[in-house]
Amino acid sequence: MPNPTSTPAQLPTLLTVRQFVDKHQAFTQGAIRNLTFLAKSRHTSKGKIKGNGLDIAMVRLGRKLLIDEAKFFEWIDAQQGGQ
Repeated sequence: MPNPTSTPAQLPTLLTVRQFVDKHQAFTQGAIRNLTFLAKSRHTSKGKIKGNGLDIAMVRLGRKLLIDEAKFFEWIDAQQGGQ
């Protein structure tokens, strides 16, 4: 039986692209959609193109794309070398 005094695990903040850009106005919908499009590795006629790695912060439910806010900013830090 769960302990009623224990705190539940922190749930991730999942936002749609529109909610994300409304909350973080430094980003546009187009910029976020471009980043998510380039997230995974893909094959083209010129060979395999490596993704940008943002797929760690993306949750897909059918066609709906949700962004895990904390993981997105961890990804941003990793792009800067964690500085």
